[in-house]
Amino acid sequence: MNASRAWRGAAAGAAAAVLGAGAGELVAAVVAPTSSPFAVIGGALIDVAPSWAKDAAIAWFGTSDKIALLTAIGIVLLILGAAAGICEARRPRVGVVVFVAVGISVGGLALTREDAGSLALVPSVLAGAAGAIALRMLARTRPGTGADGAGQPSRRAFLAWTIGTAAVGVVMAVAGGLGRAGAAAATTVRAALKLPRPVTPAPPIPASASLDVAGITPVVTPNPDFYRIDTALVVPSVDPSTWRLRIHGMVAQEVTLTWDELLALPLVESVTTLSCVSNEVGGDLIGNAVWLGYPIRELLQRAVPDADADMVLSASVDGFTAGTPLEALTDGRAALLAIGMNGEPLPPEHGFPVRMVVPGLYGYVSATKWVTDLEVTRFDRATAYWTARGWSDRGPIKLESRIDVPRQGRAVPAGDAVIAGVAWLPGTGVSGVEVQVDDGDWHGAELATAISDDTWVQWRRPWKAESGNHRIRCRAISRDGTTQTDTVAAPAPDGASGWHTITVQVS
Repeated sequence: MNASRAWRGAAAGAAAAVLGAGAGELVAAVVAPTSSPFAVIGGALIDVAPSWAKDAAIAWFGTSDKIALLTAIGIVLLILGAAAGICEARRPRVGVVVFVAVGISVGGLALTREDAGSLALVPSVLAGAAGAIALRMLARTRPGTGADGAGQPSRRAFLAWTIGTAAVGVVMAVAGGLGRAGAAAATTVRAALKLPRPVTPAPPIPASASLDVAGITPVVTPNPDFYRIDTALVVPSVDPSTWRLRIHGMVAQEVTLTWDELLALPLVESVTTLSCVSNEVGGDLIGNAVWLGYPIRELLQRAVPDADADMVLSASVDGFTAGTPLEALTDGRAALLAIGMNGEPLPPEHGFPVRMVVPGLYGYVSATKWVTDLEVTRFDRATAYWTARGWSDRGPIKLESRIDVPRQGRAVPAGDAVIAGVAWLPGTGVSGVEVQVDDGDWHGAELATAISDDTWVQWRRPWKAESGNHRIRCRAISRDGTTQTDTVAAPAPDGASGWHTITVQVS
């Protein structure tokens, strides 16, 4: 087979792959929103990925890790489609069989997903069929000899059909994405929902909690800026009218809670800082918000856990699980079954309608979104999603601090300057922050007013910046007198540690 024919086959196969993928996304939006081919493949890859791969993805791409994964899947599908197209050009119907086989395989995989419905295989099977039909049609569009010589009309026709096929696929994919975002009943309900007033509102945040420093992290993180790290490629759409929370396991009385029953309970507000265990020293996978919800300890009291239970295994509607120490949910801290975030219903990507918020623990053991199940059990009897992949069982947040101003690598004018940032140890609180420039002495920084021991606190230190390159480090001191460790540790298996260090050039 000559090179020209091979390239035509590759182009036809790639265009057919785009069309098939687009058809799968569009069909999924109508019949099975969480079972689009991309979501199924991506979810399976996330489930089998080792911890080091997850760490690398977050370190490289941060909160864009899902976009990076979807892009990689798209590239692989294009390559696979091109290969099938070349096979079709060599031996008719071989490439068609490849498309059908891939569609059936991904459809079968969809049926194994935790949130799979009865129609879960349909989007992928139809995607494979659409790609196969498109490939067969494009393969029949072969260059011939036209009136103006060299077969130009047929070549133009082939290019037009190939580009048109790919364009239709892109349009269908966009339409499918918009359909999932706008057609769900949960979206309509959330838009109309007015949150109940808390029986116990959070104390007003004092003006002194925010320092007047340009570039410092705001003391309350706006919802659009709050970090998002989870395993859901497609944000689950949960209709509150059908939502249920089941509390069971090692309990005297099983409890079931509906959405209306939750709204009728005396809700409380709290301000809590959440952090991802994958946050590197100085990283931004951390945020602070005002949460509205109901104390989980009150629900557990209804269920009456057995005396030898020590863990609550929470489960999301999409199958994610987290193992939370029972003590952390019953010791009086503001562990909430949350429905509100910064004065509005939870954003869909942050767990609407209901999620968990537990101060003092990394999210992978506590902050389950779209939560529907709480099983009271023991650590030696149950294993959660990330602990099964080598992460530690209990996940207490480590004492940390971060430099926000100046930024790493930025030029700083000589003269009066300021070094500022945030520090945190939710559940204990921060009593001080110290700053070191180059190899000089450590000096205390000014702290803003802490909202509570469950939140981060802003800090600043005046600095007489002199020309040259400088290294700046910070360390926090907790309310119990502990100084932040200088021992450098990676996020796995229980959170990063070390002093945040930056270099700046003063001119």
